[in-house]
Amino acid sequence: MELSAAHWLYAIVTFLVIFTMLFRRGVVLPTIVGTLLVAWVYKGSFVGGLQAVFNANLVAAQELFSIFLIITLMVALLNSLKDIGADEKMIAPIQKVMVNGHIAFFVLIGVTYVISLFFWPTPAVPLICTLLVPAAIRAGLPAMGAAVTVAIAGQGMALSSDYIMQIAPMLSASAAGISTAAVADKAIVLSLVTGGVAVPLAYLSVRKSIAKPNSEESTSSLKALRELTNVTPQVEAEMSATAEEEEVYGQRREIWGKLFAVLVPLSLLAVMIFMFSTKLGNAKSGGFEGGDGAAFIGGVAAVLLVLASVAFRRIHALDKISEHITDGFVFAFRAMGPVIPIAGFFFLGSSDFTGSILSLGEDASKPAFLFDLVQSAQSAIPENTFFSAFGILMVGIITGLDGSGFSGLPLVGALSGAMEGTTGIDPSTLAAIGQMGSIWTGGGTLIAWSSLVAVAGFCGVSVLELARKNFIPVITGLFVATLFAVLFM
Repeated sequence: MELSAAHWLYAIVTFLVIFTMLFRRGVVLPTIVGTLLVAWVYKGSFVGGLQAVFNANLVAAQELFSIFLIITLMVALLNSLKDIGADEKMIAPIQKVMVNGHIAFFVLIGVTYVISLFFWPTPAVPLICTLLVPAAIRAGLPAMGAAVTVAIAGQGMALSSDYIMQIAPMLSASAAGISTAAVADKAIVLSLVTGGVAVPLAYLSVRKSIAKPNSEESTSSLKALRELTNVTPQVEAEMSATAEEEEVYGQRREIWGKLFAVLVPLSLLAVMIFMFSTKLGNAKSGGFEGGDGAAFIGGVAAVLLVLASVAFRRIHALDKISEHITDGFVFAFRAMGPVIPIAGFFFLGSSDFTGSILSLGEDASKPAFLFDLVQSAQSAIPENTFFSAFGILMVGIITGLDGSGFSGLPLVGALSGAMEGTTGIDPSTLAAIGQMGSIWTGGGTLIAWSSLVAVAGFCGVSVLELARKNFIPVITGLFVATLFAVLFM
């Protein structure tokens, strides 16, 4: 295949993006400029290049808007639960289970994983660290041990698979031109393998520092945590005009808080069971493909949001629910907004999107810049599954160095799709491996300038020390998971 100047320019910009990530810098600027230059050279028109910049962002936004919407609804639901105190009541009984530091370690792993799987780690971290971490420290678990568990279970295991909301698999699969479900199913297996290796290693690293429950050491650790973080459960105060109205709100908050503390977990558990049953049973109807799983959980979240808002706020729910949704959108765009121009550039790598981005006619030949580059270099790429798998893992880890974890998914997805048929390994498997490397690294377990800062801050420990503590367990887990993928997937 003969490559054009635009192809070579696309390759240069791609390497520039990777190089920029190595220096922990944002890659939005080079991807926007890269889109302009590639389109300008390909079409021979500067105006066409400017149009392509807009079109690339528009196409990416259209493809990824479902991601923004599901984040919005889940964050809005969590905010509505905070209104009535249901978020605190949901996990309060778990505090009683933490009878010693060893049990507290594994309870934190399980609870953090489940909550982060449904609500994402970032909004879940304040809830977990405010209510459960102090109880775990009181039981004898050191603050560093608590921070390690929250990071590995939430930012690592839950976020890297993202099986419920399916944001990460959708980003990887869209760029690869493959099914989201295929990537999601393999990603959850690899995330559990990685976590299955990382958790025991992490436990062994903190086991000797676990103190006796309510000992002088655990009490001093808890006191230090409170002084450093100054975190206490916050209850939203109602700005009522009279004491009578305040009392009514308080009674209503107590009643509905208890109800939704039971209703929400049961509803989300039912969602998970139903989603798994359609996959295991190969149901002919009701199965989930593509974004159907995210749509289902999003619809459930929207209904629960309405019920929680109306139950507590009554007529004021008409205004309050708008605030919750607005806050959800703000959070979604802050978290995922930079991904749009990055995805737009890497969508140029697939012929599925170049027609719309470059404003080409239906009958016109549609280039696939990244796919064409990989195919032209096919003879130079070793047809070795180990080389391909660990190569895409390294690319994922490198892209995660920017501290996001998600900005590199369009790249690893596009590379995985482009390598189909040349490496002897399924592209969905490659995409899942790359997703593991990118999110475990940049999502908040290994990089000190990622959301790991929030975990360290809430637990009152050094973020650099926490990153060092996670390094061996996580890297070992990623290595074993990649080896597992090559041998069994």
